[in-house]
Amino acid sequence: MEIKVRQDVVKTDVLVVGGGVGGMQAAIAAAESGASVIVAEKADTRRSGCGATGNDHFICYIPEYHGDDFDEICREVTESLIGPQQDFDLLRLMMSRSFELVQKWESYGINMRPTGEYVFRGHAMPGRRRYHLKYDGKDQKPLLTKKAKEVGAKIMNKTVMHQLLTNKDGAVIGAIGINIANEVPELVIFQTKAVIIATGNAMRLYPGMNPAYLFNLANCPADAGGGQAMALRAGAKLVNLDLPYVHSGPKYFSRCGKATWIGVLTDFSGKPVGPFVTKPDKELGDVTADIWQNVFEEKMADGTGPVYMNCSETSDDDMEYMFRAFESEGDTSLIDYMDQYNIDLRKEMVEFGTFEYNLTGRGLDINLDGGASIPGLYAAGNVTGNVRGDITSAAVFGQICGENAAAYAKTVEGESVEGHPEIAKDVELCNNILGRKEGATWKEANSMLQQLMGDYVGIKLHSVRSESLMKAGIKYIRDLRKYALDQMMATNAHELLRALEVFDLIDVGEAIALMSENRKESRGRCHKRSDYTFTNPLLGNKFQTIKKEKDGTFTLEFREKRRK
Repeated sequence: MEIKVRQDVVKTDVLVVGGGVGGMQAAIAAAESGASVIVAEKADTRRSGCGATGNDHFICYIPEYHGDDFDEICREVTESLIGPQQDFDLLRLMMSRSFELVQKWESYGINMRPTGEYVFRGHAMPGRRRYHLKYDGKDQKPLLTKKAKEVGAKIMNKTVMHQLLTNKDGAVIGAIGINIANEVPELVIFQTKAVIIATGNAMRLYPGMNPAYLFNLANCPADAGGGQAMALRAGAKLVNLDLPYVHSGPKYFSRCGKATWIGVLTDFSGKPVGPFVTKPDKELGDVTADIWQNVFEEKMADGTGPVYMNCSETSDDDMEYMFRAFESEGDTSLIDYMDQYNIDLRKEMVEFGTFEYNLTGRGLDINLDGGASIPGLYAAGNVTGNVRGDITSAAVFGQICGENAAAYAKTVEGESVEGHPEIAKDVELCNNILGRKEGATWKEANSMLQQLMGDYVGIKLHSVRSESLMKAGIKYIRDLRKYALDQMMATNAHELLRALEVFDLIDVGEAIALMSENRKESRGRCHKRSDYTFTNPLLGNKFQTIKKEKDGTFTLEFREKRRK
């Protein structure tokens, strides 16, 4: 089998790569700003990305609720549960425009006030201001898709983007995608003035809770580092990849995190394992795992585990409230499972554990315009690396990117991409994968990458990093890329998609290993060096960036966090 090549070049002012929450908001904003817009989504924008099935909490600042001390709520977001891995100027911008997006979403039909008023609950320390607005997001993706179409954005589903095209000055002028709607895939060439990357997380890098089941993950398994990898290959700077993120929730059922639950984390006997919450409290949730992030791993390692979510004392009203929140989050599979097996949360505790490590909020280094380090490239959502706000960040910076990408597109002329050397390279890559009669599957290559990342760029409780381990890991990852290029095969469009995802993950894994090797200190829960056991205070206010040069080498630097 050979890949088809679409003969006509698809032209647009703004190309949005990824149709999750950030991508759809970007498309809406760009179209409303007068630009022609195309959204390229590998699945279907009505149910794609980490917000595919819903969400129930939106980080937000509402003056009528929080008062006039804007700085206080910004400090609370930074210093409490979201964490320090963000530029403060981006955080302030996100919070300043958060209520604007709440109001926009209400106008689209998304239910931001399920109780009839704005309610802030969960994800909070006792006595601290709450900033998570409880909402009903189960229909957010269909409604965002509807709005995008209404304002004129065109949507190309089943189109996976693989490569950015740049000119001699390094500016983005196009991209290469592959339509996978039919058994025989079709290469599609885009010519555009601006690209907004909104491809989300990078899952499937590290072994999951059930390594044999690659897609049993807490976040969208199709978010496979495509945006980070494309940007890296195009010469854009990435940031904070070496300090991954981890979430927690029901063990072996990797969906629905801890915050939606109203109960108490306890041991087998029912004794609370952490501070603050000793009785079920929907106002707080259970913040044990937020302040003691290794609780589940530590309790298993020292023999005092497991740790359970205990809802035996949850009131009838709170239990009903919790199940409504499950539906808002899109966790109907969890509800169905409990119904199928007659699980009564009043009588049975649910074991919790640590999910897979991933790159939530680790990726492209962006500025206040949402722009990346190369002209014409913008990014929003979990694909960014220096602002963290989950759904809010995706929505707010989707809006910002859409506005600014549309404005930028008015200042430049479209540049022809016909005959661009990257096109022939992609055709050859795809044909090599599709043309093999035998070879390795994408699952084999993906599993091997997870093994290498776990063994040599380890981040679990008792894992350590060291120069010798990571140098070996870098070599093995590069060897894996060579073997995959020589041996990976695909028999249809779907398998080709997965194979290309693996190459993206390999590129991202290599970048993580390089940055981890270059960070000569120990920091946080995920970066423990056996050869540099101390935390370097001189790096406390700095972010690490990585850039791939045209000759294939990498430049790694530490820059100051932006404060204003």
